[in-house]
Amino acid sequence: MTTTTTTTAPYRITPTRVLHSEWHKLRTVRSTWITLLTAAALVLGVGILMGATYTSDGGDSDVDTVVLTLYGSQLGGIALAVLGILVTAGEYATGMIRATFTAVPSRTPVLWAKATVYTATVFTVSLLTALLTFLTAQIFLSDTDQAASLTDDGVLAAITGNAAGVTLLGLIALGLGAALRSVPGAIGAFVGGVLIVPEIIRMLPYEVMDTVVRYFPTQAAGVLGSATPLPDAASPGAALLALLLWAAAALAVPALLLGRRDV
Repeated sequence: MTTTTTTTAPYRITPTRVLHSEWHKLRTVRSTWITLLTAAALVLGVGILMGATYTSDGGDSDVDTVVLTLYGSQLGGIALAVLGILVTAGEYATGMIRATFTAVPSRTPVLWAKATVYTATVFTVSLLTALLTFLTAQIFLSDTDQAASLTDDGVLAAITGNAAGVTLLGLIALGLGAALRSVPGAIGAFVGGVLIVPEIIRMLPYEVMDTVVRYFPTQAAGVLGSATPLPDAASPGAALLALLLWAAAALAVPALLLGRRDV
Protein backbone atom coordinates (compact mmCIF):
# COMPACT_ATOMS: atom_id res chain seq x y z
CA MET A 1 0.00 0.00 0.00
CA THR A 2 1.44 3.30 -1.05
CA THR A 3 0.70 6.52 0.66
CA THR A 4 0.64 9.74 -1.27
CA THR A 5 1.15 13.04 0.37
CA THR A 6 -0.11 16.30 -0.92
CA THR A 7 1.42 19.65 -0.27
CA THR A 8 -0.48 22.86 -0.19
CA ALA A 9 0.67 25.25 -2.86
CA PRO A 10 2.05 28.47 -1.43
CA TYR A 11 0.10 31.65 -1.85
CA ARG A 12 0.77 33.25 -5.18
CA ILE A 13 1.79 36.89 -5.39
CA THR A 14 -0.89 38.68 -7.38
CA PRO A 15 -1.45 42.39 -8.09
CA THR A 16 -4.65 42.26 -6.04
CA ARG A 17 -2.87 40.87 -3.00
CA VAL A 18 -0.07 43.42 -3.27
CA LEU A 19 -2.66 46.20 -3.56
CA HIS A 20 -4.50 44.88 -0.52
CA SER A 21 -1.25 44.78 1.44
CA GLU A 22 -0.34 48.36 0.54
CA TRP A 23 -3.85 49.59 1.32
CA HIS A 24 -3.67 47.88 4.70
CA LYS A 25 -0.34 49.55 5.45
CA LEU A 26 -1.57 52.98 4.35
CA ARG A 27 -4.79 52.98 6.35
CA THR A 28 -3.33 51.50 9.54
CA VAL A 29 -0.54 54.06 9.92
CA ARG A 30 -1.50 56.98 12.17
CA SER A 31 0.52 59.49 10.14
CA THR A 32 -1.72 58.84 7.12
CA TRP A 33 -4.83 60.10 8.84
CA ILE A 34 -3.02 62.96 10.57
CA THR A 35 -1.63 64.15 7.23
CA LEU A 36 -4.92 63.77 5.36
CA LEU A 37 -6.85 65.63 8.06
CA THR A 38 -4.20 68.35 8.19
CA ALA A 39 -4.37 68.83 4.42
CA ALA A 40 -8.18 68.94 4.46
CA ALA A 41 -8.23 71.36 7.40
CA LEU A 42 -5.78 73.71 5.66
CA VAL A 43 -7.82 73.80 2.46
CA LEU A 44 -11.14 74.24 4.26
CA GLY A 45 -9.79 76.77 6.77
CA VAL A 46 -8.19 79.00 4.15
CA GLY A 47 -11.28 78.72 1.94
CA ILE A 48 -13.57 79.85 4.75
CA LEU A 49 -11.18 82.68 5.60
CA MET A 50 -11.09 83.87 2.00
CA GLY A 51 -14.85 83.74 1.75
CA ALA A 52 -15.52 85.43 5.09
CA THR A 53 -13.10 88.32 4.48
CA TYR A 54 -13.85 88.96 0.81
CA THR A 55 -15.44 92.23 -0.29
CA SER A 56 -16.54 93.09 -3.81
CA ASP A 57 -14.60 96.35 -3.83
CA GLY A 58 -11.34 94.63 -2.83
CA GLY A 59 -8.38 93.73 -4.98
CA ASP A 60 -9.33 90.11 -5.66
CA SER A 61 -12.33 90.69 -7.90
CA ASP A 62 -10.37 89.56 -10.97
CA VAL A 63 -9.29 86.28 -9.34
CA ASP A 64 -11.01 83.12 -10.57
CA THR A 65 -13.69 82.03 -8.08
CA VAL A 66 -12.40 78.45 -7.77
CA VAL A 67 -8.82 79.64 -7.35
CA LEU A 68 -9.94 82.13 -4.67
CA THR A 69 -11.83 79.56 -2.61
CA LEU A 70 -9.17 76.87 -2.97
CA TYR A 71 -6.09 78.95 -2.16
CA GLY A 72 -5.44 76.55 0.69
CA SER A 73 -4.68 73.77 -1.78
CA GLN A 74 -1.13 75.12 -2.01
CA LEU A 75 -0.59 74.37 1.68
CA GLY A 76 -2.66 71.18 1.67
CA GLY A 77 -0.75 69.97 -1.36
CA ILE A 78 2.54 70.19 0.53
CA ALA A 79 1.09 68.06 3.31
CA LEU A 80 -0.11 65.48 0.78
CA ALA A 81 3.30 65.51 -0.91
CA VAL A 82 4.87 64.67 2.44
CA LEU A 83 2.42 61.78 2.73
CA GLY A 84 3.54 60.52 -0.67
CA ILE A 85 7.15 60.60 0.48
CA LEU A 86 6.28 58.77 3.68
CA VAL A 87 4.51 56.04 1.69
CA THR A 88 7.78 55.10 -0.01
CA ALA A 89 10.79 56.55 1.82
CA GLY A 90 9.12 56.00 5.18
CA GLU A 91 9.47 52.23 4.79
CA TYR A 92 13.20 52.61 4.24
CA ALA A 93 13.45 54.71 7.39
CA THR A 94 11.72 52.07 9.52
CA GLY A 95 13.37 49.08 7.84
CA MET A 96 9.98 47.58 6.94
CA ILE A 97 10.97 47.64 3.28
CA ARG A 98 13.04 44.49 3.84
CA ALA A 99 9.94 42.51 4.82
CA THR A 100 8.02 44.02 1.93
CA PHE A 101 10.58 43.03 -0.68
CA THR A 102 11.00 39.59 0.89
CA ALA A 103 7.29 39.01 0.37
CA VAL A 104 7.39 40.51 -3.15
CA PRO A 105 10.85 39.73 -4.59
CA SER A 106 10.11 41.32 -7.95
CA ARG A 107 9.76 44.67 -6.14
CA THR A 108 8.22 46.80 -8.89
CA PRO A 109 4.65 45.60 -8.14
CA VAL A 110 5.12 47.17 -4.70
CA LEU A 111 5.85 50.57 -6.26
CA TRP A 112 2.85 50.38 -8.60
CA ALA A 113 0.60 49.27 -5.73
CA LYS A 114 1.80 52.13 -3.53
CA ALA A 115 1.20 54.62 -6.34
CA THR A 116 -2.27 53.22 -7.07
CA VAL A 117 -3.41 53.20 -3.44
CA TYR A 118 -2.00 56.68 -2.85
CA THR A 119 -3.64 58.07 -5.99
CA ALA A 120 -7.08 56.67 -5.17
CA THR A 121 -6.95 57.85 -1.56
CA VAL A 122 -5.57 61.34 -2.15
CA PHE A 123 -7.75 62.10 -5.17
CA THR A 124 -10.89 61.08 -3.28
CA VAL A 125 -10.01 63.12 -0.20
CA SER A 126 -8.88 66.11 -2.27
CA LEU A 127 -12.02 66.13 -4.41
CA LEU A 128 -14.39 65.87 -1.44
CA THR A 129 -12.45 68.56 0.42
CA ALA A 130 -12.47 70.88 -2.59
CA LEU A 131 -16.22 70.43 -3.06
CA LEU A 132 -16.92 71.08 0.61
CA THR A 133 -14.62 74.10 0.69
CA PHE A 134 -16.13 75.66 -2.43
CA LEU A 135 -19.69 75.20 -1.22
CA THR A 136 -18.86 76.49 2.26
CA ALA A 137 -17.01 79.54 0.95
CA GLN A 138 -19.94 80.33 -1.34
CA ILE A 139 -22.14 80.80 1.73
CA PHE A 140 -20.06 83.92 2.45
CA LEU A 141 -19.67 84.91 -1.21
CA SER A 142 -23.34 84.64 -2.18
CA ASP A 143 -23.87 88.44 -2.18
CA THR A 144 -20.57 89.34 -3.84
CA ASP A 145 -19.20 89.38 -7.38
CA GLN A 146 -17.54 86.02 -6.64
CA ALA A 147 -20.85 84.20 -6.21
CA ALA A 148 -20.88 80.97 -8.22
CA SER A 149 -22.37 77.50 -8.27
CA LEU A 150 -21.24 74.05 -9.30
CA THR A 151 -23.34 74.31 -12.47
CA ASP A 152 -21.51 77.41 -13.75
CA ASP A 153 -19.25 76.90 -16.75
CA GLY A 154 -15.93 75.38 -15.82
CA VAL A 155 -16.48 75.32 -12.06
CA LEU A 156 -16.91 71.58 -11.54
CA ALA A 157 -14.12 70.84 -14.02
CA ALA A 158 -11.80 73.21 -12.14
CA ILE A 159 -12.63 71.63 -8.78
CA THR A 160 -11.91 68.20 -10.24
CA GLY A 161 -8.78 69.55 -11.90
CA ASN A 162 -7.62 70.97 -8.58
CA ALA A 163 -7.90 67.51 -6.99
CA ALA A 164 -6.14 65.90 -9.95
CA GLY A 165 -3.32 68.45 -9.84
CA VAL A 166 -2.72 67.99 -6.12
CA THR A 167 -2.75 64.21 -6.55
CA LEU A 168 -0.25 64.22 -9.41
CA LEU A 169 2.07 66.54 -7.47
CA GLY A 170 1.87 64.03 -4.63
CA LEU A 171 2.74 61.21 -7.02
CA ILE A 172 5.87 63.10 -8.04
CA ALA A 173 6.78 63.33 -4.35
CA LEU A 174 6.08 59.60 -3.93
CA GLY A 175 8.46 58.86 -6.80
CA LEU A 176 11.14 61.09 -5.28
CA GLY A 177 10.76 59.22 -1.98
CA ALA A 178 11.20 55.87 -3.71
CA ALA A 179 14.22 57.08 -5.69
CA LEU A 180 16.06 58.83 -2.86
CA ARG A 181 14.97 56.44 -0.05
CA SER A 182 15.25 59.31 2.43
CA VAL A 183 12.37 61.29 3.91
CA PRO A 184 14.37 64.52 4.51
CA GLY A 185 16.15 64.18 1.16
CA ALA A 186 12.92 63.68 -0.77
CA ILE A 187 11.19 66.59 1.00
CA GLY A 188 14.16 68.81 0.17
CA ALA A 189 14.15 67.64 -3.46
CA PHE A 190 10.42 68.26 -3.78
CA VAL A 191 10.51 71.73 -2.25
CA GLY A 192 13.63 72.72 -4.13
CA GLY A 193 13.00 71.05 -7.47
CA VAL A 194 9.24 71.38 -7.79
CA LEU A 195 8.45 74.59 -5.91
CA ILE A 196 11.57 76.77 -6.02
CA VAL A 197 13.45 75.93 -9.25
CA PRO A 198 10.61 77.08 -11.56
CA GLU A 199 10.59 80.49 -9.88
CA ILE A 200 14.37 80.80 -10.37
CA ILE A 201 14.09 79.78 -14.03
CA ARG A 202 11.32 82.33 -14.54
CA MET A 203 13.71 85.12 -13.51
CA LEU A 204 16.22 84.29 -16.26
CA PRO A 205 16.23 86.98 -19.00
CA TYR A 206 15.16 84.65 -21.81
CA GLU A 207 11.66 84.57 -23.27
CA VAL A 208 11.84 80.84 -23.89
CA MET A 209 12.06 80.28 -20.14
CA ASP A 210 8.55 81.65 -19.65
CA THR A 211 7.27 79.01 -22.08
CA VAL A 212 9.24 76.24 -20.39
CA VAL A 213 8.00 77.14 -16.90
CA ARG A 214 4.37 76.85 -18.03
CA TYR A 215 4.78 73.09 -18.15
CA PHE A 216 6.46 72.66 -14.77
CA PRO A 217 4.39 70.72 -12.21
CA THR A 218 3.09 73.51 -9.96
CA GLN A 219 2.28 75.81 -12.87
CA ALA A 220 0.46 73.03 -14.72
CA ALA A 221 -1.50 72.12 -11.59
CA GLY A 222 -2.59 75.76 -11.26
CA VAL A 223 -4.05 75.69 -14.76
CA LEU A 224 -6.12 72.60 -13.96
CA GLY A 225 -7.62 74.31 -10.90
CA SER A 226 -8.91 77.42 -12.67
CA ALA A 227 -12.40 77.74 -14.14
CA THR A 228 -11.26 80.51 -16.50
CA PRO A 229 -8.18 80.52 -18.75
CA LEU A 230 -5.10 81.93 -17.05
CA PRO A 231 -3.03 84.52 -18.96
CA ASP A 232 0.28 83.27 -20.37
CA ALA A 233 -0.44 79.72 -19.23
CA ALA A 234 -0.70 76.37 -20.95
CA SER A 235 -4.06 75.00 -22.04
CA PRO A 236 -5.77 72.59 -19.61
CA GLY A 237 -5.11 69.63 -21.90
CA ALA A 238 -1.44 70.46 -22.29
CA ALA A 239 -1.11 71.11 -18.55
CA LEU A 240 -2.66 67.74 -17.70
CA LEU A 241 -0.40 65.95 -20.16
CA ALA A 242 2.65 67.70 -18.72
CA LEU A 243 1.70 66.71 -15.18
CA LEU A 244 1.11 63.10 -16.21
CA LEU A 245 4.54 62.98 -17.89
CA TRP A 246 6.23 64.48 -14.81
CA ALA A 247 4.54 61.91 -12.56
CA ALA A 248 5.40 59.06 -14.95
CA ALA A 249 9.05 60.14 -15.05
CA ALA A 250 9.17 60.43 -11.24
CA LEU A 251 7.91 56.84 -10.94
CA ALA A 252 9.99 55.44 -13.81
CA VAL A 253 13.30 56.35 -12.16
CA PRO A 254 12.77 54.30 -8.95
CA ALA A 255 11.17 51.51 -11.00
CA LEU A 256 14.43 51.19 -12.95
CA LEU A 257 16.55 51.42 -9.81
CA LEU A 258 14.64 48.89 -7.72
CA GLY A 259 16.16 45.86 -9.39
CA ARG A 260 19.70 47.24 -9.32
CA ARG A 261 19.92 48.23 -5.68
CA ASP A 262 20.32 46.37 -2.48
CA VAL A 263 17.59 47.06 0.04
